[in-house]
Amino acid sequence: MAEGLRERKKRETRQRISDIATGLFLEHGFMTVTIADVAEAADVSVNTVYNYFPTKEDLFLDRSKGVVGRLSRWVRARDVGESAAAAVLRELRDEVEAVSPRVGLMEGYERFMRVIHDSPPLRSRLWSIQQEVQENLEATLREETGAATDDPIPTLMAGQINWVHHAVMGVIGREMVAGRNPDEVSREVLVLLDHIEELLSENVLNYAVRGER
Repeated sequence: MAEGLRERKKRETRQRISDIATGLFLEHGFMTVTIADVAEAADVSVNTVYNYFPTKEDLFLDRSKGVVGRLSRWVRARDVGESAAAAVLRELRDEVEAVSPRVGLMEGYERFMRVIHDSPPLRSRLWSIQQEVQENLEATLREETGAATDDPIPTLMAGQINWVHHAVMGVIGREMVAGRNPDEVSREVLVLLDHIEELLSENVLNYAVRGER
């Protein structure tokens, strides 16, 4: 019981620090706000902040772990008879159609993106996250298909599938930064997804089809 309460308190403290830091970054800019500023606003020590977040970039991109594993999760959860690419396209369509904040379709997203745009360290970290997404997806495709470590196909397929995700997120980010309405962007991106699927070869669309379990 006591252990559970301690873990819950840690989660709550971590979330509170993250929320306060995000507010400060959005208001004052990433480069201006220091870890000491965050610690003071959260009424904790600087060391406490670092215990939860090793770098300042981790504070702003707190949910990056979920993004890193997103494509792999979608592929692992694909339906029987569904390919890896088809699963990712389906999940993206569902998120976009639902005007989901998880893909950036929300009011205020432009503020988040502008902070990243104005900060070279955040742009660098975002690039690293995108690379991790592809590397994780490649590892998942190798495992799901039983491909040998020297087989180049999972690498190539991960690049193609990741491009789908990257293209969609890039368009959403650009349109939201321009101040567009999330519902309008959602409708346009659904059409974009149709165009993207048309550009993919049959080899990509039929790769890693899940068999009967």
